[in-house]
Amino acid sequence: MLGCKTHSSFAVVEPHADLVDDYIALAEAQGSTITAVFDTHVQADHVSGMAELVARTGAIAYLPVGAGVDFDHRPMGDLEVVVLGNVEVQAMATPGHAVAHHAYLVTDHTRADEPWFVLTGDALLVGDAGRPDLHAHGEHTVEAMARELYRSITQRLLALSDDVLLYPSHYSGSLCGRGLSANPASTIGFERRHNVALQHGDEDAFVKALVQDIPPRPEQQAAIVAANRAGHPLADVT
Repeated sequence: MLGCKTHSSFAVVEPHADLVDDYIALAEAQGSTITAVFDTHVQADHVSGMAELVARTGAIAYLPVGAGVDFDHRPMGDLEVVVLGNVEVQAMATPGHAVAHHAYLVTDHTRADEPWFVLTGDALLVGDAGRPDLHAHGEHTVEAMARELYRSITQRLLALSDDVLLYPSHYSGSLCGRGLSANPASTIGFERRHNVALQHGDEDAFVKALVQDIPPRPEQQAAIVAANRAGHPLADVT
């Protein structure tokens, strides 16, 4: 959860279906309203709380253009900005883990007019890069997705300043990466220097390494994706 207390405007990013009550209670405790809900992509390993949170708060749902969901939402294009009072959330197209995938770059104008942190979804993780196979299909082969991810990381995320904080959507224990750190946060500079997935010499070497030793797929992956596209609880689609 992030946002601007001055203007009582909060957002939740990557809401989990099991935590919707907690998000609402936290916002109320801060005297604020949840006005926006973001997902970086259609999740494959857990049921999103986006649709329920929007239904209960009246917030606007934001997803990348082309996400392919069946509920009301605002499709965000690359570099589009959502304003939450003094805070701005800018979408950055970072395909590779999923075809439609955004990172969200956050600026708090009460502190500075430069970005403070980036929410990288399943693109750049702490200690690894996102897996390229979960959303691969048709012409979007696993190798093609891995190449997209390389470009998203090197041309978009690593173009950010080294001091920008990095918050991924998953850390140790998730099946969305292989060698994920238990630390839930890092910086662009630290990952540039120490992330094992970023130490390969070129795109071909990155892709070769990324498509090896991919973890098992999440249980009920197809059902979870279907639930997240429909905006329904998992029980409604199984």
